[in-house]
Amino acid sequence: MLPADAANSAALETAPAQPGREKVDWWAELRGLALMLLAVLAFHSLIVKPFYIPSISMMPNLLVGDRLVVSKYPYGWNWASASFHVLPRSDNRLLPRTPNYGDIVIVVPRNRTDDLIKRVVALPGDRIAVVNGQIVLNGKPVPQQVVPEVQIPADPELDCTDRGPVPYYCYNEFQNYHVRLPSGRQVIEPPTLQETLPNGATYLIIRDDALNPANNFPETVVPAGHVFLMGDNRDHSADSRFPMEQDGLGGPVPLSDVGGRAEFITFSLDGSQTWNPLSFWTALREGRSGTSLRPVHVPQTR
Repeated sequence: MLPADAANSAALETAPAQPGREKVDWWAELRGLALMLLAVLAFHSLIVKPFYIPSISMMPNLLVGDRLVVSKYPYGWNWASASFHVLPRSDNRLLPRTPNYGDIVIVVPRNRTDDLIKRVVALPGDRIAVVNGQIVLNGKPVPQQVVPEVQIPADPELDCTDRGPVPYYCYNEFQNYHVRLPSGRQVIEPPTLQETLPNGATYLIIRDDALNPANNFPETVVPAGHVFLMGDNRDHSADSRFPMEQDGLGGPVPLSDVGGRAEFITFSLDGSQTWNPLSFWTALREGRSGTSLRPVHVPQTR
């Protein structure tokens, strides 16, 4: 028999070595995190990006609280395509393409760095004017047909009566159009028209203020590399009809300021949600998820 000391020594020699605690390679971890963030940023800047609607300028087609997907590649890429506008503004464009009539686009005006959303109503080389609220394109009035009033949810959280100065997301402008349906549901039914552009792109617009000075705009020629943008809520949209000093777009917009095309609504919240994630479920608006934002095209007769 081996002495006790010898036996203990032999056991220690034959026992498997206990692995030591491995050191964390913090540089590798940070590098992996940075690559992941860059991949997300590149995806948002080059492919698609989520977008939130904070204003009433594109009603009735876009409501405050809509969340949507914006594709970044339809018109090529430029400074406005980036998710964060931290670099100096540039007019350069990669693989440039021109939008179509009726496209809903994201634009970053020259006097700001936040994204706005408007509709393309005139293309490079077009002559555009607005006469008594109707677009006149290349000397021809763009057809506007009166249709049954669209029904917009009268969400109480978006009615800012009694809240002081009216923020740009408020439905106060539609107080005269509140209607209670037989079911007891309250909706807003503003005067609604169907507008059709030369390529057959058809969509709904709201016109509720015949005295709005923006209803008349002198004819202007859209320069090469520019588009003319307007909101669908015609009397409550600061767009190409207004100077930048009035929060407008200052006339035709350079395509280098257009950062993408709105594709479809992912979901919509009515403003009643709180910090509690469970409240998002009850705040969901029915029937808006998956709604396409591409205009319907109707055949044009010659």
